[in-house]
Amino acid sequence: MSEKDRIRWDAAYAGQDPGDEVPALPQVFSGRADLFPVAGSALDIACGTGRGAVWLAQRGLRVWGLDVSGVAIDRANALAERCGISDGCRFDVADLDEGLPPGPPVDVVLCHRFRDRRLDRALIERLSPGGLLAISALSEVGAAPGPYRTPPGELVAAFDELELIASGEGDGEAWLLARAR
Repeated sequence: MSEKDRIRWDAAYAGQDPGDEVPALPQVFSGRADLFPVAGSALDIACGTGRGAVWLAQRGLRVWGLDVSGVAIDRANALAERCGISDGCRFDVADLDEGLPPGPPVDVVLCHRFRDRRLDRALIERLSPGGLLAISALSEVGAAPGPYRTPPGELVAAFDELELIASGEGDGEAWLLARAR
C-alpha cells in the first residue's frame, strides 16, 4: 500500500474506541464456527485490531496477524494482552502489496474484507493439507461496482482448486470457506 493508504488506515483505527473490541469470528463466518480447528496455527491477513486473530487464539490456535496499520497492530496486541492470550498471538505490520511474508504452512488462513488477487496463489500455498481458508471481500452483488469489490463468482473461481465447503454473495459481501486437498 502507499504511504497515503497506511496513513489513512492509521487514522481510521485511531478514531475508533478500543474499549468496544472483543474477540469475535467475523459475522459472515459465525454460523460455521464449528468448522474452525481448536489446535494448530493460523494466519490472519489484514487483521485490523485483531478481533478474529484473538478469537482463533482463544480457540487454541497459534496466530500470526498482519496489517498495514501500526495503530491496528498496537490495538491487536493490546486486545490479546487484555484477553490473556498474548503468548498465542503475534502481530506484525506488513505491506501486503509486497506479497505475503514467508512462513510455514498453517491450518487456517483468515482474510476478512480484504482482497488482493495477487495473493491468491500464496494463500493457497500457505495452507497445510486439510487447512481451512476463510475469506470474505466486498462484492458487487447487492452493491454498486467499485475498485475494491469482487464481481459475482470471483472467490469461488479463484480458489477452485480447494475443496469448497460453503460460499455466498449478497448485501455487498462475498465469502468462501474451503479446504486444501
